[in-house]
Amino acid sequence: MNTPYISICIPAYKRVAYLKRLLDSISVQTYTNYEVIITDDSPTENVLDFIKNYKSIQTIFYFKNSFNAGTPENWNESISKAKGNWIKLMHDDDWFASPDSLQLFYNATLSSNNCPFIFCAYNNVLENSEKKTAKLLNPIEKFLLNQSPLNLFKKQFIGPPSCTLIRSDIHFLYDKQFKWVVDFEYYIRCLQKVKKNYYINKPLINIGVHSEQVTTYSFNNPEVVIPENHIMIEKLGFYILRNIFVYDYYWRMYRNLKIRSVDTIQKYWHKPIHPLLKQMISSQKKMPIRLLQFGLFSKAFMFCNYFLSLFKRLQF
Repeated sequence: MNTPYISICIPAYKRVAYLKRLLDSISVQTYTNYEVIITDDSPTENVLDFIKNYKSIQTIFYFKNSFNAGTPENWNESISKAKGNWIKLMHDDDWFASPDSLQLFYNATLSSNNCPFIFCAYNNVLENSEKKTAKLLNPIEKFLLNQSPLNLFKKQFIGPPSCTLIRSDIHFLYDKQFKWVVDFEYYIRCLQKVKKNYYINKPLINIGVHSEQVTTYSFNNPEVVIPENHIMIEKLGFYILRNIFVYDYYWRMYRNLKIRSVDTIQKYWHKPIHPLLKQMISSQKKMPIRLLQFGLFSKAFMFCNYFLSLFKRLQF
Protein backbone atom coordinates (compact mmCIF):
# COMPACT_ATOMS: atom_id res chain seq x y z
CA MET A 1 0.00 0.00 0.00
CA ASN A 2 1.30 3.48 -0.90
CA THR A 3 2.12 5.82 1.97
CA PRO A 4 -0.69 8.36 2.37
CA TYR A 5 0.39 11.96 2.03
CA ILE A 6 -1.87 13.21 4.85
CA SER A 7 -2.99 11.37 7.97
CA ILE A 8 -6.24 12.76 9.36
CA CYS A 9 -6.01 11.85 13.04
CA ILE A 10 -9.27 11.88 15.00
CA PRO A 11 -9.25 11.34 18.78
CA ALA A 12 -12.88 10.30 19.33
CA TYR A 13 -14.90 10.29 22.53
CA LYS A 14 -18.54 9.13 22.60
CA ARG A 15 -19.97 11.88 20.38
CA VAL A 16 -21.14 9.90 17.36
CA ALA A 17 -23.21 12.73 15.87
CA TYR A 18 -20.20 15.04 15.86
CA LEU A 19 -17.98 12.30 14.46
CA LYS A 20 -20.44 11.63 11.62
CA ARG A 21 -20.44 15.33 10.71
CA LEU A 22 -16.63 15.32 10.56
CA LEU A 23 -16.40 12.10 8.52
CA ASP A 24 -19.07 13.34 6.12
CA SER A 25 -16.98 16.48 5.56
CA ILE A 26 -13.93 14.29 4.85
CA SER A 27 -15.82 12.04 2.45
CA VAL A 28 -16.56 14.95 0.07
CA GLN A 29 -13.00 16.31 -0.06
CA THR A 30 -11.64 16.74 -3.57
CA TYR A 31 -8.17 15.74 -2.38
CA THR A 32 -8.09 12.02 -1.61
CA ASN A 33 -4.52 10.89 -0.82
CA TYR A 34 -5.21 10.56 2.89
CA GLU A 35 -5.86 8.02 5.61
CA VAL A 36 -8.21 8.46 8.57
CA ILE A 37 -6.99 7.31 11.98
CA ILE A 38 -9.60 7.08 14.75
CA THR A 39 -8.52 6.39 18.33
CA ASP A 40 -11.54 5.77 20.50
CA ASP A 41 -11.43 6.78 24.16
CA SER A 42 -15.13 6.06 24.77
CA PRO A 43 -16.33 3.82 27.61
CA THR A 44 -18.95 2.28 25.29
CA GLU A 45 -18.95 0.62 21.85
CA ASN A 46 -21.05 3.36 20.21
CA VAL A 47 -18.21 4.75 18.12
CA LEU A 48 -17.10 1.29 16.99
CA ASP A 49 -20.65 0.33 16.01
CA PHE A 50 -20.95 3.52 14.00
CA ILE A 51 -17.61 3.02 12.20
CA LYS A 52 -18.53 -0.56 11.26
CA ASN A 53 -21.49 0.78 9.32
CA TYR A 54 -19.89 3.90 7.86
CA LYS A 55 -19.16 3.24 4.19
CA SER A 56 -18.43 6.69 2.72
CA ILE A 57 -14.67 6.51 3.46
CA GLN A 58 -12.62 3.40 2.69
CA THR A 59 -9.32 4.28 4.39
CA ILE A 60 -10.45 4.40 8.03
CA PHE A 61 -8.26 2.72 10.64
CA TYR A 62 -10.00 2.30 13.99
CA PHE A 63 -8.24 1.72 17.32
CA LYS A 64 -9.90 1.27 20.69
CA ASN A 65 -7.73 2.55 23.54
CA SER A 66 -6.93 -0.14 26.09
CA PHE A 67 -7.07 2.49 28.84
CA ASN A 68 -8.85 5.79 29.36
CA ALA A 69 -6.26 8.12 27.85
CA GLY A 70 -8.05 11.45 28.24
CA THR A 71 -6.94 14.75 26.76
CA PRO A 72 -4.36 15.13 25.25
CA GLU A 73 -3.09 11.54 25.44
CA ASN A 74 -5.83 10.40 23.06
CA TRP A 75 -4.55 13.00 20.58
CA ASN A 76 -1.06 11.51 20.92
CA GLU A 77 -2.41 7.97 20.47
CA SER A 78 -3.92 9.00 17.16
CA ILE A 79 -0.80 10.84 15.98
CA SER A 80 1.48 7.93 16.92
CA LYS A 81 -0.47 5.56 14.64
CA ALA A 82 -0.28 7.83 11.59
CA LYS A 83 1.71 6.75 8.53
CA GLY A 84 1.36 9.91 6.46
CA ASN A 85 3.97 12.53 5.61
CA TRP A 86 1.76 15.15 7.22
CA ILE A 87 -0.39 15.04 10.37
CA LYS A 88 -3.84 16.64 10.24
CA LEU A 89 -5.24 16.40 13.76
CA MET A 90 -9.02 16.88 13.76
CA HIS A 91 -11.06 17.01 16.94
CA ASP A 92 -14.26 15.05 16.55
CA ASP A 93 -16.45 18.14 17.10
CA ASP A 94 -14.74 20.10 14.29
CA TRP A 95 -15.15 19.60 10.54
CA PHE A 96 -13.89 20.79 7.15
CA ALA A 97 -15.50 24.03 6.00
CA SER A 98 -15.63 23.16 2.30
CA PRO A 99 -14.88 20.25 -0.09
CA ASP A 100 -11.60 21.89 -1.19
CA SER A 101 -10.21 22.41 2.32
CA LEU A 102 -7.85 19.42 2.22
CA GLN A 103 -6.76 20.32 -1.33
CA LEU A 104 -5.77 23.79 -0.12
CA PHE A 105 -3.81 22.28 2.77
CA TYR A 106 -2.05 20.01 0.26
CA ASN A 107 -1.31 22.96 -2.04
CA ALA A 108 0.25 24.77 0.93
CA THR A 109 2.70 21.91 1.48
CA LEU A 110 3.97 22.48 -2.07
CA SER A 111 4.08 26.29 -2.02
CA SER A 112 5.32 26.93 1.53
CA ASN A 113 9.05 26.60 0.77
CA ASN A 114 9.34 23.37 2.75
CA CYS A 115 7.76 24.87 5.87
CA PRO A 116 6.74 22.03 8.26
CA PHE A 117 4.17 24.03 10.25
CA ILE A 118 1.04 25.11 8.35
CA PHE A 119 -2.16 26.55 9.76
CA CYS A 120 -5.29 28.20 8.44
CA ALA A 121 -8.01 30.65 9.33
CA TYR A 122 -11.16 29.09 10.76
CA ASN A 123 -14.81 29.61 11.64
CA ASN A 124 -16.11 29.44 15.18
CA VAL A 125 -19.57 27.87 15.03
CA LEU A 126 -21.81 28.11 18.11
CA GLU A 127 -23.56 24.76 18.46
CA ASN A 128 -26.83 26.13 19.83
CA SER A 129 -27.36 28.90 17.30
CA GLU A 130 -25.06 27.78 14.45
CA LYS A 131 -23.78 31.36 14.38
CA LYS A 132 -20.54 31.41 12.41
CA THR A 133 -17.66 33.83 13.06
CA ALA A 134 -14.59 33.84 10.82
CA LYS A 135 -11.23 34.09 12.60
CA LEU A 136 -8.42 35.41 10.39
CA LEU A 137 -5.00 36.81 11.22
CA ASN A 138 -4.46 40.52 10.69
CA PRO A 139 -1.10 41.86 9.45
CA ILE A 140 0.06 42.85 12.96
CA GLU A 141 -0.68 39.38 14.32
CA LYS A 142 1.18 37.76 11.42
CA PHE A 143 4.15 40.04 12.04
CA LEU A 144 4.22 39.26 15.78
CA LEU A 145 4.01 35.51 15.20
CA ASN A 146 6.87 35.65 12.72
CA GLN A 147 8.98 37.66 15.17
CA SER A 148 8.74 35.13 18.00
CA PRO A 149 6.51 32.20 19.00
CA LEU A 150 6.50 33.71 22.50
CA ASN A 151 4.25 36.43 21.11
CA LEU A 152 1.50 33.80 21.21
CA PHE A 153 1.24 34.82 24.87
CA LYS A 154 -0.38 38.01 23.64
CA LYS A 155 -3.06 36.04 21.81
CA GLN A 156 -3.35 32.47 20.60
CA PHE A 157 -3.13 33.51 16.93
CA ILE A 158 -2.98 29.98 15.51
CA GLY A 159 -6.31 28.60 16.70
CA PRO A 160 -7.24 25.06 17.79
CA PRO A 161 -5.20 22.01 16.67
CA SER A 162 -7.75 21.20 13.96
CA CYS A 163 -6.47 24.27 12.09
CA THR A 164 -2.95 22.91 11.76
CA LEU A 165 -1.09 20.64 9.36
CA ILE A 166 2.24 19.47 10.82
CA ARG A 167 4.92 17.55 8.96
CA SER A 168 5.35 14.19 10.67
CA ASP A 169 9.14 14.42 10.92
CA ILE A 170 8.85 17.12 13.61
CA HIS A 171 8.18 14.21 16.00
CA PHE A 172 6.48 16.31 18.67
CA LEU A 173 3.59 15.14 20.82
CA TYR A 174 1.29 17.13 23.07
CA ASP A 175 2.37 17.33 26.71
CA LYS A 176 0.00 15.30 28.90
CA GLN A 177 0.64 17.64 31.84
CA PHE A 178 -1.60 20.20 30.18
CA LYS A 179 -5.26 20.63 29.28
CA TRP A 180 -5.83 24.41 29.34
CA VAL A 181 -2.58 25.49 27.63
CA VAL A 182 -1.88 22.22 25.80
CA ASP A 183 -2.09 23.45 22.19
CA PHE A 184 -0.55 26.83 23.02
CA GLU A 185 2.52 25.24 24.63
CA TYR A 186 2.83 22.71 21.77
CA TYR A 187 2.84 25.46 19.14
CA ILE A 188 5.59 27.35 20.96
CA ARG A 189 7.77 24.22 21.12
CA CYS A 190 7.20 23.44 17.43
CA LEU A 191 7.88 26.97 16.25
CA GLN A 192 10.98 27.31 18.41
CA LYS A 193 12.30 24.22 16.61
CA VAL A 194 11.28 24.91 13.00
CA LYS A 195 11.65 28.73 13.10
CA LYS A 196 8.93 29.37 10.52
CA ASN A 197 5.25 28.96 9.77
CA TYR A 198 2.93 29.16 6.78
CA TYR A 199 -0.54 30.69 7.05
CA ILE A 200 -3.53 30.02 4.77
CA ASN A 201 -5.71 33.12 4.86
CA LYS A 202 -9.00 31.31 4.30
CA PRO A 203 -11.28 29.55 6.84
CA LEU A 204 -10.78 25.87 5.97
CA ILE A 205 -12.08 24.45 9.26
CA ASN A 206 -15.27 24.86 11.25
CA ILE A 207 -14.65 24.77 15.01
CA GLY A 208 -17.61 23.58 17.06
CA VAL A 209 -18.05 25.74 20.17
CA HIS A 210 -20.07 24.15 22.96
CA SER A 211 -20.24 23.70 26.74
CA GLU A 212 -18.61 20.23 26.83
CA GLN A 213 -15.18 21.46 25.79
CA VAL A 214 -12.24 21.25 28.18
CA THR A 215 -11.49 24.93 27.64
CA THR A 216 -14.99 25.86 28.83
CA TYR A 217 -14.49 23.95 32.09
CA SER A 218 -10.97 25.28 32.60
CA PHE A 219 -11.59 28.99 31.97
CA ASN A 220 -10.55 30.96 35.08
CA ASN A 221 -10.51 27.75 37.13
CA PRO A 222 -7.53 28.20 39.50
CA GLU A 223 -7.19 24.42 40.01
CA VAL A 224 -6.31 24.13 36.31
CA VAL A 225 -4.95 27.54 35.30
CA ILE A 226 -2.47 28.08 38.15
CA PRO A 227 -0.55 24.77 38.06
CA GLU A 228 -0.53 24.56 34.25
CA ASN A 229 0.83 28.06 33.77
CA HIS A 230 3.52 27.54 36.39
CA ILE A 231 4.51 24.22 34.84
CA MET A 232 4.68 25.95 31.45
CA ILE A 233 6.98 28.77 32.53
CA GLU A 234 9.17 26.29 34.40
CA LYS A 235 9.37 24.14 31.26
CA LEU A 236 9.98 26.95 28.75
CA GLY A 237 12.36 28.83 31.04
CA PHE A 238 11.97 31.94 33.17
CA TYR A 239 13.89 33.95 30.58
CA ILE A 240 10.59 34.23 28.68
CA LEU A 241 9.50 36.87 31.23
CA ARG A 242 11.75 39.27 29.31
CA ASN A 243 9.10 39.20 26.58
CA ILE A 244 6.51 41.85 27.42
CA PHE A 245 3.62 39.71 26.17
CA VAL A 246 4.68 36.86 28.44
CA TYR A 247 4.97 39.25 31.37
CA ASP A 248 1.53 40.69 30.60
CA TYR A 249 0.03 37.19 30.26
CA TYR A 250 1.05 36.24 33.80
CA TRP A 251 0.06 39.69 35.07
CA ARG A 252 -3.45 39.22 33.64
CA MET A 253 -3.70 35.68 34.99
CA TYR A 254 -3.02 36.83 38.56
CA ARG A 255 -5.32 39.83 38.13
CA ASN A 256 -8.23 37.85 36.67
CA LEU A 257 -7.96 35.18 39.38
CA LYS A 258 -7.73 37.96 42.01
CA ILE A 259 -4.54 36.52 43.47
CA ARG A 260 -3.45 38.69 46.40
CA SER A 261 -0.80 36.51 48.02
CA VAL A 262 1.76 33.82 47.24
CA ASP A 263 -0.07 31.58 49.72
CA THR A 264 -3.05 31.46 47.36
CA ILE A 265 -0.79 30.24 44.53
CA GLN A 266 0.72 27.57 46.73
CA LYS A 267 -2.66 25.99 47.36
CA TYR A 268 -2.40 24.76 43.75
CA TRP A 269 1.36 24.92 43.05
CA HIS A 270 3.70 23.37 45.58
CA LYS A 271 7.06 24.43 44.19
CA PRO A 272 8.95 27.70 44.73
CA ILE A 273 7.67 30.71 42.78
CA HIS A 274 10.04 32.86 40.76
CA PRO A 275 10.87 36.24 42.38
CA LEU A 276 9.51 38.19 39.39
CA LEU A 277 6.18 36.39 39.72
CA LYS A 278 6.16 37.12 43.44
CA GLN A 279 6.82 40.75 42.61
CA MET A 280 3.80 40.82 40.30
CA ILE A 281 1.56 39.56 43.07
CA SER A 282 3.04 41.99 45.58
CA SER A 283 2.56 44.95 43.20
CA GLN A 284 -1.04 44.04 42.43
CA LYS A 285 -1.81 43.65 46.11
CA LYS A 286 -1.07 47.34 46.59
CA MET A 287 -3.97 48.28 44.31
CA PRO A 288 -7.71 47.72 44.77
CA ILE A 289 -9.03 44.87 42.62
CA ARG A 290 -11.61 47.15 41.04
CA LEU A 291 -8.90 49.56 39.90
CA LEU A 292 -6.79 46.71 38.51
CA GLN A 293 -9.74 45.58 36.43
CA PHE A 294 -9.81 48.94 34.68
CA GLY A 295 -8.00 48.09 31.45
CA LEU A 296 -5.97 51.25 30.79
CA PHE A 297 -4.78 51.53 34.38
CA SER A 298 -3.88 47.84 34.62
CA LYS A 299 -1.93 48.00 31.34
CA ALA A 300 0.01 51.11 32.41
CA PHE A 301 0.73 49.66 35.85
CA MET A 302 1.85 46.39 34.28
CA PHE A 303 4.20 48.21 31.89
CA CYS A 304 5.85 50.10 34.77
CA ASN A 305 6.40 46.83 36.62
CA TYR A 306 7.72 45.17 33.47
CA PHE A 307 10.18 48.01 32.87
CA LEU A 308 11.48 47.73 36.44
CA SER A 309 11.76 43.93 36.08
CA LEU A 310 14.28 44.38 33.26
CA PHE A 311 16.80 45.58 35.82
CA LYS A 312 16.40 42.49 37.99
CA ARG A 313 18.26 39.24 37.57
CA LEU A 314 16.37 36.21 36.27
CA GLN A 315 18.34 33.62 38.22
CA PHE A 316 16.02 31.60 40.41
